[in-house]
Amino acid sequence: MVIWLIGLAGSGKTTIGAALYKRLKLDCKNLVFIDGDMIRAIMGDDLGYDIESRRRNAKRIRNLCKELEKQSVNVICAILSIFPEDRKWNRQNYNEYFEIYLNVDMDTLIRRDQKQLYSRAIAGSEKNVVGIDIPFPKPESPDLVIDNNANLVKLDSIIDLIIKSLPEFEDIH
Repeated sequence: MVIWLIGLAGSGKTTIGAALYKRLKLDCKNLVFIDGDMIRAIMGDDLGYDIESRRRNAKRIRNLCKELEKQSVNVICAILSIFPEDRKWNRQNYNEYFEIYLNVDMDTLIRRDQKQLYSRAIAGSEKNVVGIDIPFPKPESPDLVIDNNANLVKLDSIIDLIIKSLPEFEDIH
């Protein structure tokens, strides 16, 4: 299975994905956690953040997830996932796919802005920021939507909700 966490920078994808991985890994040994920034680093940070570079990185990630799934490895993937055609590809090409959208409003993202990404983009000193000068098409039909506007103090309850929402499949429940 591929569990796909979608959301803007600061929505909690990595934090929630890592916590979900930690919880599920106890019972599911064939599980990996992939994060968009992690793949950039592994591949040598050879891509920028313009649309075409983002498209290439997204394709790398979806293809890696497909290869892992073909080898019976379950995947938790935390990624911006800004291309609707990639989400459609996921549904058509993964045997088991569960899409989770972390919905967070821009005011909350700006407040959480640990990397100062949004503040730099708003000030005009940063370009190619998804949600500011690159559109973020919200997922049309995610399997689960989590309103994550509150601080992540409810992390355990978010993980519980995700696990309860997952379809039954071998090696996870």
